[in-house]
Amino acid sequence: MSIESPSGVPGLAVTRKNKSLFDASLLWPAIIDAFKKLDPRIQWRSPVMFVVYVGSILTTLLFIQSVVGKGETSSGFIFATSLWLWFTVLFANFAEAVAEGRSKAQAASLRGLKQSSQAKKLASPQDRTQWTSVPATALLKGDCYLVQSGDVIPADGDVIEGVASVDESAITGESAPVIRESGGDFSSVTGGTRVLSDWLVVRVAVNPGEAFIDRMIAMVESAKRKKTPNEVALTILLVALTIVFLIVTVTLLPFSLFSVAAAKSGSPVTITVLIALLVCLIPTTIGGLLSAIGVAGMSRMMRANVIATSGRAVEAAGDVDVLLLDKTGTITLGNRQASAFVPASGVTEAQLADVAQLASLSDETPEGRSIVVLAKQLFNLRERDLAGMQASFVPFTAQTRMSGVDLDGREIRKGSSEAIKTYVQTLGKTFPPDILRAVDDVARRGSTPLVVVDDGRVMGVVELKDIVKGGIKERFAELRRMGIKTVMITGDNKLTAAAIAAEAGVDDFLAEATPEQKLKLIREYQAQGRLVAMTGDGTNDAPALAQADVAVAMNSGTQAAKEAGNMVDLDSNPTKLLEIVEIGKQMLMTRGSLTTFSIANDIAKYFAIIPAAFVSTYPQLKALDIMHLTSPASAIMSAVIFNALIIVVLIPLALKGVPYRAVGAARLLRRNLLIYGLGGIIVPFVGIKLIDMLLATLNLI
Repeated sequence: MSIESPSGVPGLAVTRKNKSLFDASLLWPAIIDAFKKLDPRIQWRSPVMFVVYVGSILTTLLFIQSVVGKGETSSGFIFATSLWLWFTVLFANFAEAVAEGRSKAQAASLRGLKQSSQAKKLASPQDRTQWTSVPATALLKGDCYLVQSGDVIPADGDVIEGVASVDESAITGESAPVIRESGGDFSSVTGGTRVLSDWLVVRVAVNPGEAFIDRMIAMVESAKRKKTPNEVALTILLVALTIVFLIVTVTLLPFSLFSVAAAKSGSPVTITVLIALLVCLIPTTIGGLLSAIGVAGMSRMMRANVIATSGRAVEAAGDVDVLLLDKTGTITLGNRQASAFVPASGVTEAQLADVAQLASLSDETPEGRSIVVLAKQLFNLRERDLAGMQASFVPFTAQTRMSGVDLDGREIRKGSSEAIKTYVQTLGKTFPPDILRAVDDVARRGSTPLVVVDDGRVMGVVELKDIVKGGIKERFAELRRMGIKTVMITGDNKLTAAAIAAEAGVDDFLAEATPEQKLKLIREYQAQGRLVAMTGDGTNDAPALAQADVAVAMNSGTQAAKEAGNMVDLDSNPTKLLEIVEIGKQMLMTRGSLTTFSIANDIAKYFAIIPAAFVSTYPQLKALDIMHLTSPASAIMSAVIFNALIIVVLIPLALKGVPYRAVGAARLLRRNLLIYGLGGIIVPFVGIKLIDMLLATLNLI
C-alpha cells in the first residue's frame, strides 16, 4: 500500500513496494527492452555476450545457407542451435532490462512529485506581508518566498525566518512531520513537501532544473552507470577467458580437418558445433548477469530509501573497512534522559525529585519530560495543582542557561553547574563542595549533570544520560567480525566520549571533534589504504563527507552536506549507514558467488560437447561421455539449452542478491566455493542429462 503526499501525489514510498520479478508492470517493458538491446552498439558493452551475439548471427546465416543451398549439417540442428543462442542473448538482455525497469519506476514516481504550483515571492525577505504569486518554475536562486500552513513548498531552499511543521512524506515515505527552522542543521526544505503549521520565509538555493527532486531523478536514471573498478577487473578476467577459448576454438577447425584427412575417416567438426562449443565454454552465465547485478545493487539501495549517485558508491560501500559514526542519533537515542537524582547533603532524594519535577513541568524538551517521568516512576509524583500554586514558569534562555518556576515568591531553577553556581553566588550564598564533587562524578560517567536550586538552596544534581541504542553493541561486534573498524565521532569531552564508547562497544572514538579533525582523521585512514564511510547532516560535516569514500548525507540536513555526499538517505536515519554497508557487501557477494558458479559450470560442458564434436575423428573421446548422452547432436543441443536456461534460473538471484551474512572474508570464500563452486560443477551435469533425456523422449534430436 502506497503512502501519498497531502496533495495526493504518490510519494517515494510507492517505489518501496518490492515488486516481484513477474509483475506485469516490469515484465512486459523488460521483454520489449530485451529486443531493443539487440542493437550492436549496446551488445558491444558486454564483450562476453557480444561473442554470443556474433555467434547467433553466424548460425542464423548458416541456417539460411542450409535452406537455400547445401548446409554443413541438417538445417533443423542449425536452426535449433541458432534459436537457443538468440535466447541466451535475449535472456541476458532481459535480466538487465528488469533491473533497469525498477529504476525507471523509481524515476517515474519521483517525477510525480514535480507538480506545478504557485509561489508567494517576496519583494523583500524582511517584509512577509508584501508578496506576489508567481509560478514555482519562475523562482531563481536567491529569491525569497513565503509558505504558510497548507502551502506546498515550491522550491528547494534554506529557511531564513520562522519555524514550522513540515510533512515530508512525499519525499521520505514517513508520515511523521518534521520541524524546519532558521539556523542550524534543520533549515533545509525540499520542493514538493507541504507546510502543516505556522509559516516560513525561504531563500531559494537552486535554479530551475537543479532541485533535489531533479537530482534524485538523474541519480535514479543513472542506473545505466559506468563500471566500477572491481567490475572492470572482473570484465578483464572474463574477456581474457573469452579470448583464450576463442583462440582454442578457432584452431580446432584446421586441426579437425587435418586429423580427418590424415585418418581418412570421420568427418570434420562443423562451424555450428564450434560456435556452440565456444558459447558454452566462455563464462556466459556471469557475462549475461553482470550488468543486472550492478543495477540491482543500486535498486536495493533505492528500496532502502537511499539515493546513490552511482554504482561506484554502492560498490565502495561493500569494500568499506572503517565506519565513522556520529554519536548523537546514531549510537545514542539522540536525547539525554534523566537516569538518577543525586541529592545534596541534608536533602532526601524525594525532595530533590519534587523540586526537579516542578522546575520541569513546562519544559517540553526531551530532557525536561524525562525528569518529570523519572520523578513519577520513583516517587509517584503526579497531578500537580499548578493553578493553586500560582506557578509562573521561567523558560530557558541562552543568556541565563537556566529554566524553572516561580511559586508565589519561591524561585526554583535548574541548569548547568556553571550557570547555577553563578546564580547562587549572586544571591549571596555558597555553592556546596559536595555538589561540585557530584558534578565531576556524573561527568566522569559520561553523563550530563543538571543542578537544581530551591530559593537559593542547592538541592542536588539530576544525572542526564545519553542512552545507547538497544542492540547497537551487537551490530558493532558483527561489523568487527567482518573486519570493519567503528569510530565514534562526538563533540563531547574525552571523559564523556570514553564512557559512551565503552558502553556502545565501538573500536575507537574522536572527542571534541571539529570539521578539521574529522577531515584529518579520514585522510589518515585513507593514507593507510583503507576505505572510509561517514554519515553527516551539517555544514560542518561537508568537508569530511566530500573526502570520505562513502558519504551518506541526511535529507533533513543542510544543502552543503547533501551536495558533498555521494548518497542521500531520504529517511534521515543515521544508523542507515550500517544497512548501506550490508547492501554494498551483498552486491559484491552476489557477483563473486555467480562468477564462481559461472566458471565452475563450464566443466560439465567439456564432458558434453568435446566428446560429441570429435568422437567421429577420435573414438577414444567416447570415454569422456560420462553422462552417457543419447547422441552427439543431443549432447551439443542439451549443453546449449542448459547454457541459456541457467541464466533465466539465476535472474531472480542476481536481482534479489545472495543472502547477506556477517562473516569474515576467508569463511565467505570457503562458503562460496562449497555452495556455488561445487554446485556449479554438479548442477550442469544433472541439468544437461535431464535435457538430453527430454529431447530423446520427445524425439527432437
